[in-house]
Amino acid sequence: MTKSIMVVGTTSHAGKSLITAAICRLLVRQNWKVTPFKGQNMALNAYITADGKEMGHAQAVQAWAAKIEPRVEMNPILLKPQGDMTSQVILMGTAVGRVQAADYYRDYFDRGWAAITSCLDKLATEFDYIVCEGAGSPAEINLKHRDLTNMRVASYLQANTVLVADIDRGGVFAHIVGTLELLEPEERALIKGFVINKFRGQRSLLESGITWLEERTGIPVIGVIPMLDQVFPAEDSLDLLERRSRKPNADLTIGVVRFPRISNFTDFDPLDAEPTVNLKYITTKDELNNCDAIILPGSKTTIADLQWLQQTGIAATLPNYLASGGTVMGICGGFQMLGTTLADPSGIEGIPGEHSGLNLFPLQTTITETKTTRQRTTNSNYPVPGVSIAGYEIHQGTTQWHPERANSSEYEQLFSDEMLGIVDCRQTLWGTYLHGIFDNGSWRRNWLNQIRSRRDLSPITTDVPDYASQREEIFDKLADSIGEYLDLTPLQ
Repeated sequence: MTKSIMVVGTTSHAGKSLITAAICRLLVRQNWKVTPFKGQNMALNAYITADGKEMGHAQAVQAWAAKIEPRVEMNPILLKPQGDMTSQVILMGTAVGRVQAADYYRDYFDRGWAAITSCLDKLATEFDYIVCEGAGSPAEINLKHRDLTNMRVASYLQANTVLVADIDRGGVFAHIVGTLELLEPEERALIKGFVINKFRGQRSLLESGITWLEERTGIPVIGVIPMLDQVFPAEDSLDLLERRSRKPNADLTIGVVRFPRISNFTDFDPLDAEPTVNLKYITTKDELNNCDAIILPGSKTTIADLQWLQQTGIAATLPNYLASGGTVMGICGGFQMLGTTLADPSGIEGIPGEHSGLNLFPLQTTITETKTTRQRTTNSNYPVPGVSIAGYEIHQGTTQWHPERANSSEYEQLFSDEMLGIVDCRQTLWGTYLHGIFDNGSWRRNWLNQIRSRRDLSPITTDVPDYASQREEIFDKLADSIGEYLDLTPLQ
């Protein structure tokens, strides 16, 4: 009989994703077959499965923590906000439409719940444990009737549920008690323990509060998790505001432009893990001068973020930055922006029309209804030839050489696959559709060494494993850190 654990939080950013990943790894260490699950995720970080399906990146991370391959049944609904109160709906890994927030319940609730229960039933036939993550708070009384993610899932599974609270925000006991008060009696009965997360200070100073809480609710505090000094993949862009570099002696600074609708910024976790690199997210043109390289990341609405880039003055500053010896890379939407034009004839991102790009590459892109979602394996031509590269594509649009400059000798294919990426002859301007490019350890280090050489810095070794190996170390450290303070017994 499959067992189920549900992780819900008193607030957003309480640490649900991290706790869920840790529980997955801890249960795997007990030799259980474990799968993560989140019925509905709203995020702009996505992952493409081996069969070309799109799912939330957080659930892919949790799958790796459980030592299994990500699959779409782990996250049947993914909502990708586009601005203007609309979201793209990804159902069972495929984009099925765009919807206003007010219409989502009417149009997708029944279909969504059917997909969720079907996935849960299928996973229950294959795994010993389903470890589910909730979203936001389970006690939003104005939303509970259409909540597909929290206690509806817990009730369906009769899952042993843990309520996570972030003490760093303050008011932790009020958050816990208030959440319980707003749950239905049958929902409260599923709560088997509390976790107080992000604790700083002496545990003894918290004991009187824990005693009061346990006596009042009859529910034990099964964990007090300290503030962890390690970077874990962020689920949405708000997490980026809480990140601070801890490498004051790093000799390279790489800036990632923080678009208003930035997506797939998990691409840069491998760079953040580099000991010689300070990674920072920038929003103003003046910040470019302090960076050795600038990355234009993915975007959910490429044209709107391109216009923001132009309004901030960053767009006008990039040519001078390149001329002064800087390096620029565009990934996915950022790659599309580097071209001469972006056309949206069907108005997929807004008003139909053609828009001027940054004119740094002789490329023209057309936004299309058809979405490309696939894993890719290829070989690089630059910065060194023959390096094997793996990653994945998620984009709406096709990119071609501008007809007037299609035969230019100033640019080369970055990979053996045409239009998956290009680079200029000086190798200071790079563009690719490939997400996960920095996960490839040897390629990442060779790219960094090119930047280092321009700064007269000695090269670093390129004989390093891919980021997947580093990620395994992160999971084990996470499980060690949290396992020391978390008692899973009430949940099992």
